[in-house]
Amino acid sequence: MPRILLVEDETSIADTLVYALETEHFEVCHTTTAGEALEKLHHHFDLAILDVGLPDMSGFDLCSEIRKSSSLPVLFLTARDSEIDRILGLELGGDDYVTKPFSPREVAARVRAILRRMGNPPPPPTSEPSTLNHNPSAMTISCHGKPLNLTAHEYKLLAALMSQPGRIFTREQILIKAWDDPGSAMDRTVDAHIKSLRAKIRAQTPEGKDPIETRRGLGYTLNPDSL
Repeated sequence: MPRILLVEDETSIADTLVYALETEHFEVCHTTTAGEALEKLHHHFDLAILDVGLPDMSGFDLCSEIRKSSSLPVLFLTARDSEIDRILGLELGGDDYVTKPFSPREVAARVRAILRRMGNPPPPPTSEPSTLNHNPSAMTISCHGKPLNLTAHEYKLLAALMSQPGRIFTREQILIKAWDDPGSAMDRTVDAHIKSLRAKIRAQTPEGKDPIETRRGLGYTLNPDSL
């Protein structure tokens, strides 16, 4: 079972990645700081996933420290998408680069690809297909391979939930993300669109499973298993 060192200080992102990677049969050691990660490096790891924006040291600097004594494959996670950042990360010895927000399954797929290139065969992928897939450039979301027929608000709402699976979004946060003029809509508007989304997803999902979960008194969240 390949061992992954995950260095990510955002708990919601880390929890989602740990779940996705462990589901794909990777063993994950999670740390929140570069200092803690450096202390762990005496253990054997097959790959490191480094957040660029760490609290005590940038992921780029951490990669440079790792490269002083190890050729451990590195995958960078960052909220920055500029060409210079990508080039810098690769020149420092990074093997790949993923920008936030991202699909946890995409990260797992990139980890597999890196390990294959390094001659370290990854575990066989799980056979269960993902429920939802987002194509940001085409502004489409598919369910089990078939595009969902979504209104603009439904698309923006579902895309927001998919951007951080497992995170609870309040109705106010959803209004801000999915409506150009949040003040013109009400909480009940969000509930109505959630109801419509659920109906469309269930219509294309075996056994009518619903990936959108209601957290009473809090808001809505997307089950990470759906990605």
